[in-house]
Amino acid sequence: MELEEEIARLRQEVARLETRVAELDHLAHSDSLVDLPNRRGLDRALEAAIAANERHGVGAALLYVDVDNLKMINDGFGHGAGDAALIHVARRLVEGTRPGDTVARLGGDEFVVLLTHVDAEDACASAQRLVDEIAGDGLIHEGQPVPLSVAIGIAPIEKGDRPNEALARADAAMYAKKRAA
Repeated sequence: MELEEEIARLRQEVARLETRVAELDHLAHSDSLVDLPNRRGLDRALEAAIAANERHGVGAALLYVDVDNLKMINDGFGHGAGDAALIHVARRLVEGTRPGDTVARLGGDEFVVLLTHVDAEDACASAQRLVDEIAGDGLIHEGQPVPLSVAIGIAPIEKGDRPNEALARADAAMYAKKRAA
């Protein structure tokens, strides 16, 4: 009987430790403000998308999203409004993409959307739709309307890509959009 009790106790302890490891993994790969994957979490998804592109030709693209004028929002409405703006944009990005896509926050005012099973044309259409939805969807914080807009750069995943290369292309495309506006 003692052996069975010890085995049961050890199984409970293993289950508790597995739960704790899963919790720590979530913390390590998630952004605490918006509860989205962080850069580490994005890298996992991006590596999988690059591998699927290499092996099976599955199209994918990165959308590099920059929230416009976040400093102005923080300065004019307070940091609570800035946080509310980031949470609002995160929610709109998640709602505006498919369940298999990945929305991540890199930090500050920058997000990345990894679209899978898309070509360049689909990625452009998705980016424009997200820009329009965020700009057309007003945020009210403490009774005050907070103007929101985003700039989005697009980088299709290419054969031989590395996560940093694809992100750099998407980031450069986003800055090109900002300069052209």
